[in-house]
Amino acid sequence: MAKTGPEILLLRHSETEWSLSGQHTSFTDIPLTDKGRVHAELMGRRIAGRRFALVLSSPLTRARETCRLAGLGDEAELTDDLREFDYGEYEGITTPDIRRERPGWDLWRDGAPGGETAAQVGARCDRVIERALAADGDVALFGHGHALRVLGARWLGLPPEAGGLLALSTGSLCTLGFERERRVIWLWNDTNHLAGPGSGDSSGAASEAARTEGRGRSASSAA
Repeated sequence: MAKTGPEILLLRHSETEWSLSGQHTSFTDIPLTDKGRVHAELMGRRIAGRRFALVLSSPLTRARETCRLAGLGDEAELTDDLREFDYGEYEGITTPDIRRERPGWDLWRDGAPGGETAAQVGARCDRVIERALAADGDVALFGHGHALRVLGARWLGLPPEAGGLLALSTGSLCTLGFERERRVIWLWNDTNHLAGPGSGDSSGAASEAARTEGRGRSASSAA
């Protein structure tokens, strides 16, 4: 495989109380848990020594705190285009609770009353991609579960709704890039760094927890 050109790193913020409970979290500005802060520092070790031409972060505390603890806070520019999918009336509500009132509800297909559509999130992500492509080097983007999934889909030229196919765990790392002139995903939903020394997890436990979270919440939970 001919890996060419710069890379774009997607870094989902670390654990919060609401990501643990599965509550939809867009504009509610809640901090990381203690474990989430440790995981953000481990993310920093993972990317230590890399230089970035551009670092962008959602302005929400959980993303900014992850960025800071990962060592890139001083370089980061805040942008509303990396905010999470706006869940409107479903903010703070879990998917099982929503489906009690609205059986079969799916964010990617149905959106949320008073919130954004996938197409609207896709338009924001397209602007972020334009900025990343204009940067002279590698780029780091700190954001949120559903919005980064949309960004991954848009990078591949897929409709925003295709983000539903790209599960993404808290504290995970993804790498977008090029194989020759073609846009590709080189790495997706990698949480190996969360099982490192100081993580508080036994060997392999963090990765297994991330896989379990992805199976249980991939279509609906976000933070």
